[in-house]
Formats: sequence, C-alpha cells, structure tokens
Amino acid sequence: MPKNSKVTQREHSSEHVTESVADLLAHQEPVDYKSSILNVTGETWDKQKEGDEDLDAERPAWNSKLQYILAQIGYSVGLGNVWRFPYLCQKNGGGAYLVPYLVLLIIIGLPLFFLELAVGQRIRRGSIGVWNYICPRLGGIGYASCLVCFFVGLYYNVIIGWSIFYFFKSFQYPLPWSECPLVRNGSVAVVEPECERSSATTYFWYRETLDISNSISESGGLNWKMTLCLLVAWSLVGLAMIKGIQSSGKVMYFSSLFPYLVLVCFLVRGLLLRGAVDGIMHMFTPKLDKMLDPQVWREAATQVFFALGLGFGGVIAFSSYNKQDNNCHFDATLVSFINFFTSVLATLVVFAVLGFKANIMNEKCVVENAEKILGYLNSNVLSHDLIPPHVNFSHLTAKDYNEMYRVIMTVKEGHFKELGLDACLLEDELNKSVQGTGLAFIAFTEAMTHFPASPFWSVMFFLMLINLGLGSMIGTMSGITTPIIDTFKVRKEVFTVGCCIFAFLVGLIFVQRSGNYFVTMFDDYSATLPLTVVVILENIAVAWIYGTKKFMQELTEMLGFRPYQFYYYAWKYVSPICMAVLMTASIIQLGVSPPGYSAWIREEAAEKFLFYPTWAMAILISLIILASLPLPLVFILRQFHLVSDGSNALSVTYKKGRMMKDISNLEDNDETRFILSKVPSETPSPMPTHRSYLGPGSNSPLEMSSAPNGRYGSGYLLASTPESEL
Repeated sequence: MPKNSKVTQREHSSEHVTESVADLLAHQEPVDYKSSILNVTGETWDKQKEGDEDLDAERPAWNSKLQYILAQIGYSVGLGNVWRFPYLCQKNGGGAYLVPYLVLLIIIGLPLFFLELAVGQRIRRGSIGVWNYICPRLGGIGYASCLVCFFVGLYYNVIIGWSIFYFFKSFQYPLPWSECPLVRNGSVAVVEPECERSSATTYFWYRETLDISNSISESGGLNWKMTLCLLVAWSLVGLAMIKGIQSSGKVMYFSSLFPYLVLVCFLVRGLLLRGAVDGIMHMFTPKLDKMLDPQVWREAATQVFFALGLGFGGVIAFSSYNKQDNNCHFDATLVSFINFFTSVLATLVVFAVLGFKANIMNEKCVVENAEKILGYLNSNVLSHDLIPPHVNFSHLTAKDYNEMYRVIMTVKEGHFKELGLDACLLEDELNKSVQGTGLAFIAFTEAMTHFPASPFWSVMFFLMLINLGLGSMIGTMSGITTPIIDTFKVRKEVFTVGCCIFAFLVGLIFVQRSGNYFVTMFDDYSATLPLTVVVILENIAVAWIYGTKKFMQELTEMLGFRPYQFYYYAWKYVSPICMAVLMTASIIQLGVSPPGYSAWIREEAAEKFLFYPTWAMAILISLIILASLPLPLVFILRQFHLVSDGSNALSVTYKKGRMMKDISNLEDNDETRFILSKVPSETPSPMPTHRSYLGPGSNSPLEMSSAPNGRYGSGYLLASTPESEL
C-alpha cells in the first residue's frame, strides 16, 4: 500500500475512523473504474487481467431455450439408449426391469442431474472452475472429469467411424452384407469358408469392416478404411465444436431431432412386419422374480448413471451458458424423462425388428430340419408312421414341425441326439441376448436385409447412429473444452482443433486390426469406476461441504421458488449412500469377473473368451489410476499449500458495476464460510456492516455472489448486474 494513500494516512491518524471502504472510495475523483482498484496487497493494475475479466463478462449464451434443451437431450440420449438399454431390459426381466430403472432414475438420476445443472448455471464455469470454486481441495474433480471425457471420446468416435463406413456401404443394392462372398478355388467358385461357418452379416463385420486379428496381442497394422472413417468422424466433431455453442448449438437442431424421426419411422415399419408383435410381447412380459435380484438393481443404477451423462462435465458445461434465472429444475425433469421414454421407444423398435428377425431365423431352422427329417425318412432311419397325417412338408409351419419334433423325440428317446435335430422354438431365438456392436452391426443389419427397400432403411439407421453419436460427442468434448478454456483462457478455435488432431493420433490404436479389443477395454474400464468416485465427491462437495441448506437457499433465490424437500434428503443422504453402494458393487464386479474380452477366431469363425495379457492388464490398471489420479493429487497439493490457490490475496476490484474479491489461504472454518456463504451476515466482511457500497451506476446494495473471481475466490457482486454471477 503506498504510504501517501488515504487509507494509510487514516491508519496513522489519531482520529476515530467511522468511514467504510465505500466512504473512502466515494471521496475519490471520478475515474475509470476499470483501472481504479483498491488493492490491499499493493498490486498494480494489470491490463491483461482486466481483459481476461472482460472475456468472462462476455460469456456466450444459448440462442434459445429450445437450443439448450436439444443440446442436453442430444448429449444424454446416445448409442446406449439404442443398444444397451434394450439388452438390459431383455436380460433383467423384460417389463419388470422398467420398475427398478424408473425408481433409481427418480432417487439417484434426477437429483444428481439437477445438482449438476444447478451448479453449472449458478457458477457459470466448466467443471474445473465449478469444483475449484465450491471446494479448492476437491478441485481434482474437474480435472478427473476432463480425463474421463478424453478417454471416452477416444473410443466413442471410433464407433461413429464404424457407422460412417456402414452408412456409405448402404448405397448399393443388394446390401453388401446380405450374402456371403464367393472365392475362387481353382476353376470352382466356393463360398468363403469363414462366412459359411458364421453368417453374412457377421463375416462383413469382423472381416470386411474390422479385418480383425485373432487376439489383442496381434496388432496386424492399421486398417486404412477405418483410419479414414475415424478422420472423417473427428473432422465432423471439430467442425461442430470449433465455434463453441455458436456452432454446436446449430448442429443440435438436426443431430438431436433426426434420431426421433428415424425411430418413429422404424417403429411404424417394424409394427407392420410379420413377427413384430412376438418380439414386443416377449420384451415386455414381466419376469417379476428378477426384481429381487441385486444384480438387476446394480445394472439399472449403472445405466441411469451413464444415460444422463453424470460426472463427465458436459452437463455442467452446457448449463454454464444459461441465464441465472433459468428454471433448471424443469430442465432436469424434462431431459431425464425424455431420456427414459427414448430408451423405451428404442426398445420397442429394436424388439419389433428382432421379433421379425426371429421369425425369419425360426422359419429357416424349420426348413433345414425338415430336410433332415425327409432324408431320414427316405433312408428308413425314421418310419413314416411317426409323421402326423396332416403335416405337409411343402407348407410346413413351425407348429407342425414342433408337433413332429416332439413325437420323434418321444419315440427315438435313446438315439434322438444322434439325429441332430433342433427344436426351432421362437422363444429361443428371442432369448438370444445381443447388445452393443453385435446388435447394431450384426443383428439389426441382418434384419434390414429382409426389409423391402433395404438400402433406404440401412442409410436411415446408420445416419441415425452417426447423429446419436455426434450429439454425445459434442457434449463429451464440451466437458473438455469448456473447463480448459474457462480456466486457462486459451483460444477456443486453436484448442478445439489441436484437441481433435491429438485425439485422432492417439485414437489410431483403435483402428488397428486389433483395435476392437482396445475399444472393449476402454469401454469396460476407463470410465465406470472413476466416474462413480467423481459423482460421489460432487455430491459430498455440495451437500456436506457447501451445505445443503445453503445450496437450497441459493436455488430458491436463483429459481424464484424453493425446490421440493425431496431433493434435500436425496442430496444429503439417499444419493451418496446409493452411489457408495454402486461403487462397492462395481469394485466387487471388477474383482469377481475375470478381465478379458471376446476375440474373433478366424479359423473357427466363432468368438472365444480370452484373458488380457500382462501388458494389457497394465494398460487397463493405468487407465483407472490415471483417470482417478487428479482427485488425491490436487487435494494433497492444496492441503499442504504446495500450489497456490490465491493465498494471501485480498483485493477489491471494480468492473462494470460490480466488486469482486479473491480470498484463500484461510483457516478451514473461515475458508468454508468465505467460499460458501450466500448470506452476508454469515460471512466475515472486509467492510463495516453499517453501510453498503453502491457501485457506479447502480442503485442496488452489495450482495454476495456464488461465482468465482480470480481462481477460487467468492465475489461480492451487484444485484443489478446481468452478468453478476460470472
């Protein structure tokens, strides 16, 4: 502090000081408040710092509420809704699975989704800035979220690349995966043996698309077709993200709405297919005993957790571009239930189509086994007396075949297995669980080959997958770009392009011939456990460190109404306990289930489960550790003051009608009160309490803000300032 300053002069004066900081400033001559700073530390005015603050004040905003809602829907509704939820529904009791899913959506998903929307909208920063502000010692949450987003984005964009490949291959008739290819064996053309032993769609996926090796240890070099598709996928993401929400928001109008158009078209077309009702009835026939299985509840909780995109930082990033008075409670409820109904819609579509496919495959089974029976009849292995008189082999129905099958099995009980006859039950076909890439690129593609105008439906289906993936990728990448740009003030366009180029280069590991095995590894292990820990710490930071009562009070002031008391108990007790149970179950599951993958063996034309080699196990463990490492690292560095979080700084700054204050390096209790308090009376104020300062051009008293200024401080802002929470 300069010795000739008025504050210093008054300190050395014997007069009784009754004037506040506001009084002192009021006596100063009118100056440019941007450069007029009362700096207790004697710090000089930094023009560059002021420029950074200007950038904060000019934070981008969504063009409309619709654009924002579509962005959140596009992010939360992804490929998992189409190929993961239907599988879980089938595996875990059909319609009965919807009960635990809906219960957990309400008691875990909705409260935590609302929490992320609220903190993002209130603090108006990405994940790093939000958690640095709420509790600097838990600032590692934001960095961990960025790392997980990076890992997920690496392999998720590979799936978009696969969809792009199938999309372009769909512009031909017949579809290239509808028939097995022929190979020349001397002068004779024979069916490709690998395809003959599996199926045309399976062969096209594993050999034509992936050209997959027999194990993760066999790299096989780059697959140039998939490398090119991955480049196209990252180019699409880069173009959508390069201008931030100004560009990605416009993309969302198409990428979020188009999948619903395709799903509705597929549902209408699917319901007109023979056997569609069988699939839907099988899907929603409840197996109530499954509801008592803890594994069903664990898988439902995991699906809720990932379906809403919790912990990634994308939800916080999108919400941070909202206005302060936006009703984020309505947004949370709307997006959560749209996500749920989208999953149900996708399940209806999938099982309508799979019901049709099951009927086709069942008829094929009946024809093949009927030919076997005719052969046995002609060779007198079976007697003609075993065949019911009404059975007509030229028009054999599944019902007639089942009747004939039971008679033969009863009479030839001792030698029945030697006949090699299959039961050909429709139920068996419908019970074949298919998920993930197996559903999208094998089962669904096979069903579409039997559609009239199959190329059209194939183009629509894979264009839908591209848009679903693109919407989720934009949200995932926003979980990286928004916090990094907010925190380190890097240029948006340069960072986005650099991030996409770097991710493409690292992602080349996934477009080797063994790349699919790395996709499986990253999908299984890179996100589940770290994200569960991240969300638990998010919940604890807000509910127990920030304080649930204070958070509810701030929500009341921000929204204009008090949220239901249900959220108080959900945030404070229910969600942390449920998430802790889920984390424990996930750790047990990782320990119990052997770490391995399904490899495609070319010579056998079949999948085989293999264990990861030692070096792959090292990568797997490293993924989990690396994604979780920022959590303890940042805590230790800040707990022992090994890195600065604005220590020994107490500055008051005037800018655009607001006063900002940075604080840190306080005692634990004082720090919590400074950082978290909303009510001025609960917070030690640097100014006398008898008078409030009214900033330039402002008629409102000074009030506390929950937004950070500097790095981890809390600020005093004017109520009349539109951007006061920045």
